[in-house]
Amino acid sequence: MKKTCILTALFLFAGLNYTHAIENQQNAMEIPQIWTEKQAVAYAISGNPDSTIALQRIEQARAAAKMVKSADYPLINVSAEYGQTDNPMYSFGNILNQGAFDNSIDFNDPGRTDNLQLKALIKYRIYNGGRDQASNRVAEAHIGVSQANLEAVYQQLGFEVVKTFQSIIQAEEMVTVRTEALEAITAAYQVGKARYDAGDLLRQDLLNLELQQSRASENLIQSRHTLALTRRGFLNLLGLHDGNVTIDPKTSSEQMIPESFDYTNRYELKRIDAFEQAAQAELEKARGGNLPTVDAFASYQLDNGWVLDENGDSWMAGLRMDYTLFDGKRTTSKITMSKIKLLEIQSLRKKTELALHLEVEQARLDFEQAQKRLTVTEKMVGVAEEVTRLSRARFKEGVILASDLIDFEMRLSDARARHLAAKAGYRVAIASLRKATGLEQFSNIDKQ
Repeated sequence: MKKTCILTALFLFAGLNYTHAIENQQNAMEIPQIWTEKQAVAYAISGNPDSTIALQRIEQARAAAKMVKSADYPLINVSAEYGQTDNPMYSFGNILNQGAFDNSIDFNDPGRTDNLQLKALIKYRIYNGGRDQASNRVAEAHIGVSQANLEAVYQQLGFEVVKTFQSIIQAEEMVTVRTEALEAITAAYQVGKARYDAGDLLRQDLLNLELQQSRASENLIQSRHTLALTRRGFLNLLGLHDGNVTIDPKTSSEQMIPESFDYTNRYELKRIDAFEQAAQAELEKARGGNLPTVDAFASYQLDNGWVLDENGDSWMAGLRMDYTLFDGKRTTSKITMSKIKLLEIQSLRKKTELALHLEVEQARLDFEQAQKRLTVTEKMVGVAEEVTRLSRARFKEGVILASDLIDFEMRLSDARARHLAAKAGYRVAIASLRKATGLEQFSNIDKQ
């Protein structure tokens, strides 16, 4: 119970220190007026609560490792005790310890004695079958697991920030597209009204133009709402409650396409490496239960009594060996469980490697698709813009119907929306490919 309380207090102390450190670091980082993609990733890594939690867990693992390492050092204990007694056995013991024995003392009734005992004791475990060393390796492996988890948080945060950053770019450009579409259909409506007033356009066509104008207004409202929600999500990723979000869309081109599609740098494999190291150490620790333990000890004791006005001192030193002959097959069961755990982790590695290979291939195929889609939609927008420009001129001249113009306007809006989605998808595909290959979204980002 006492060790548990000490461990809990140590964890809380470490957690509070890191919480203050992260808060101070985030406060020290000045919030830019215009966000670049790289700045946003760096700020999220420093300010998002997930990073703080992961850092605290690393400190917890390190604190636990230090507690395990305490077995490598000797145990030194100092104690003091004072008491009085007339119990024959204890009283005679006090007399002997104080060097006050003479032939006049009655063994059955040595009388009342007191004793102040000061004692220093040192113990050191010389050998225990390698269990302490195995425990150290287990604790170090758990630190590795925590560090891999922190890397996972950083990679996921970086990807989500890039993805949201691209969503903001897409949403802002979509608002522009919807605004231009509304302005275009409004201009067409005004032309149609003029033709209607001149008796050159049916009322049904004018109503169709008015209906399309309302649809364009609704689309603009939805696009503005989407932009506001995306900005809100962006702030949440950064660990900010509120603020203005102004981004620099040109900085998204700083991300580089991975040179190779290799998943060996993924945090999942690093975490499994740490788990496997811990499992191997646990197996060695379990096997150590079949081996003896050897302890060295030494003590010095000082006894002083005022009743007899005598004092004496003594010392003791030696070795102690313990060997368990039979424990009900408890050690054997531990060894079996440790072997099964190690085999399970090795199987998990194979499963994870298959999953990571699939993820990399999916990311690669998505990237290739995004490249092709970007080219196609860019051409689509160019054609749609030219066709719509001609259609507006022909409608103004009364050559085509309002329904035809509306159809071309909708095709233009759809082409622009598809192209915006393709541009955002291309940048997100690069981010996804970097994440799949275990790369950071941006290099040279200070994480501490």
